Amino acid sequence: MSDAAFPLLQVAAVSRRFADGEVQALQRVSFDACAGETIALTGPSGCGKSTLLSLIGLLDQPDEGRITIDGNDLARIRRAPAFRARQLGFVFQHHHMVPTMTLQENIEAPMLALGVPKAARQQRALELLQAMDLANRARFLPSHVSGGERQRAAVARALVNRPRIVLADEPTGSLDSRNGQRVVELLVDHARQAGALVIVATHNAEVAAALERRIALRDGERVADSGTARRELVTR
Repeated sequence: MSDAAFPLLQVAAVSRRFADGEVQALQRVSFDACAGETIALTGPSGCGKSTLLSLIGLLDQPDEGRITIDGNDLARIRRAPAFRARQLGFVFQHHHMVPTMTLQENIEAPMLALGVPKAARQQRALELLQAMDLANRARFLPSHVSGGERQRAAVARALVNRPRIVLADEPTGSLDSRNGQRVVELLVDHARQAGALVIVATHNAEVAAALERRIALRDGERVADSGTARRELVTR
């Protein structure tokens, strides 16, 4: 784990409102997180978990506050798609695979943004397919494999560019317990082996228990932060 004095991710007093300011999705949420941590983001539906992941992932912008990744203020990032491709990996509850592309082609796709040569793309994708126990499904379309296999392929796609931060939004919500456990194990293994920060938004108590740290949201506010790798609030 990196030095706690320089967190990989800093979320400082972040707020987000919708519906012309009438809906307060997040209210002054703050926390630091370091490389190598695994964090469960918990709370009831509508508490702001997905909104927070979207802000960290540069899919949206806060109304107030600041988010930095490796010292980079996200509000100052000029080429957001390129930054996301280098630094971030996403896993969604519904895998969002391109239906007309094979599993291997879906996994290779994020590498195109970084200009990775074809041979290197293929090699990296095949390595991950093997790690996910999907080598024999490489040339199958998403519609021709099981839900668990599609979600493991989605994890592979999220990891293909070796991201510093992996954001997973209810990644086990549509899976049975066995496949859900497998997906969580893959994410935790990536955090340990690559020194990446993994943040998982989940309703599942077993998923949350498998991760080191739990940050709870309620009504858009951070109400608890517990676990073996707890970090103090950012106060700046």
